Amino acid sequence: MAEPQGPELKLPDPVEMSRAMTRIAEQSQRLVTDFLARQTDGAGGSQDPFNIGGAFLEMTSRMMADPAKLFQAQMSLWQDYMTLWQRTTQRFLGGEADPVIAPSKEDRRFKDSAWNESTLFDFIKQSYLLTARWMQSTVREVDGLDEKTQRKLDFYTRQFVDAMAPSNFVMTNPEVLKATLETGGENLVKGLENLLRDLERGKGQLAISMTDYSKFEVGKNIAVTPGKVVYQNDLMQLIQYSPTTEEQFKRPLLIIPPWINKFYILDLRPQNSLVKWLTDQGHTVFIVSWVNPDESLADKTWEDYMDLGPLAAFDAMEKATGEKEFNVIGYCIGGTLLASTLAWMAVKGDDRVKSAMYLVTLVDFQEPGELSVFIDEEQLAALEQKMSSQGYLNGQTMATTFNMLRANDLIWSFVVNNYLLGKDPFPFDLLYWNSDSTRMPAAMHSFYLRNMYQRNLLSKPGGLTLKGVPIDLTNIAVPTFMLSTREDHITPWKSTYAATQLYNGPVKFVLAASGHIAGVVNPPSAEKYSHFLNSSTPKNPEQWLEKAKQVPGSWWPEYQKWVSKFTGGKVPAREPGKGGLPALEEAPGSYVKVLTVTG
Repeated sequence: MAEPQGPELKLPDPVEMSRAMTRIAEQSQRLVTDFLARQTDGAGGSQDPFNIGGAFLEMTSRMMADPAKLFQAQMSLWQDYMTLWQRTTQRFLGGEADPVIAPSKEDRRFKDSAWNESTLFDFIKQSYLLTARWMQSTVREVDGLDEKTQRKLDFYTRQFVDAMAPSNFVMTNPEVLKATLETGGENLVKGLENLLRDLERGKGQLAISMTDYSKFEVGKNIAVTPGKVVYQNDLMQLIQYSPTTEEQFKRPLLIIPPWINKFYILDLRPQNSLVKWLTDQGHTVFIVSWVNPDESLADKTWEDYMDLGPLAAFDAMEKATGEKEFNVIGYCIGGTLLASTLAWMAVKGDDRVKSAMYLVTLVDFQEPGELSVFIDEEQLAALEQKMSSQGYLNGQTMATTFNMLRANDLIWSFVVNNYLLGKDPFPFDLLYWNSDSTRMPAAMHSFYLRNMYQRNLLSKPGGLTLKGVPIDLTNIAVPTFMLSTREDHITPWKSTYAATQLYNGPVKFVLAASGHIAGVVNPPSAEKYSHFLNSSTPKNPEQWLEKAKQVPGSWWPEYQKWVSKFTGGKVPAREPGKGGLPALEEAPGSYVKVLTVTG
């Protein structure tokens, strides 16, 4: 009887391999030359812009001051290793053995069956998980550190632990090893080409490709809801969308998106577009499309964003529709701007806004989550120095910060897929949007980070003065709908919940499942993710959740049910460009297309 044959190993074609290596060598030489040239351009700056060294030095000093506790931690790790050795030996001898430690269900790094079926790779996996747990728990249990230092140490320890995962290396990832044997190493050659291409695309910085950028074009297959730009200024274009119903609600609806990314997260494709869905419900939908600022807008302030953003939009909407009353939605920092604007309008006696909806919005920055690790005096000073030389914060810097919050999903999974397996990333509209980052004007961004994240002045009565007027969020009497998401890593829901205790008008708080993006962009047709409802808003968010009712599916219909009380009846459908403002160009406009991602 013939022996069963294993997979046939493919030897690399020496001619093709030679050509590939020559091409890679030439490309590498160009990149290295460019990189070295940039290092001599005179740009100074701290060698430790995140101020990590000082934090770890303080931690080490405190650990060494308590050697007994350190010894106890090391002995605990050693005992875990001994147990793992014993159980691994049992498996090598043909027996069964329960794992000492297992990854969480959400951990996709070890999804390949070989991590469990192979005794060797199971040992590698468990060794890593034990070491990671020991390292993180040891850091967390160091006494005497202030909360900010502790949070920073915990965050960067996790970054190190994630980077050292065996799944990130050729020789300790069974899936990569298998691909290397089956392709004769072609996956690694292709991976190196992908790496060099991403370095070239990032002009020397590693800009990891998250999707196939060639498959998307703004205005062609994403951001395609019909409409027209009816107004623009230095900071934004205002888009009015074409009606899909014979009648529309009397009061127009304005959406203020964040300007950290492009507005079309709310209009990716027809089947998951909040813009289209709201239009289909009968709203006259307007949306702000923020400019992607360059150095000429370096001095634009938070006040400018308020003045040339929502306030200018209200005036333009009145001219376009003849209406003087509006409903408004603010998303993330767009919601923070909305709250600032409404507080200013309250002082001025301006009551044009009849309802406000905040999507995953922070206004009380007392507990801003893991983003706080980037907000201390040393880091802000380094950031301001960098922005002063450019006039803006580069969009890639902001994107990297957000990606670090979910490094395994948004960094290392792509390292494995693109560079070790040599695969091209899958076309995904949301990841295309995620890579389409924008710049931040220096003056505005410094104001935002210092006055909100660092000093938390927005939540304090009279803490901020805008256009000569001290503002107070407790003056906002507008009916409020707040939507937060349970797994949000950018604006933690318990922190956003604090606003329920600030606004003076009636507040409805809804908690959606999933995260900062997926929990928001969740159309009813998808039948995904639930949301939680509770008509009361106690001071403690945990008490709110304890008595909340879980409802299957999207929160979108819940908002429509709520906002219908503030729509002011029906009027004949309004065509953009046919009212008091002429159409300037077709949606999605030209601002959103500035410096979009390239493949």
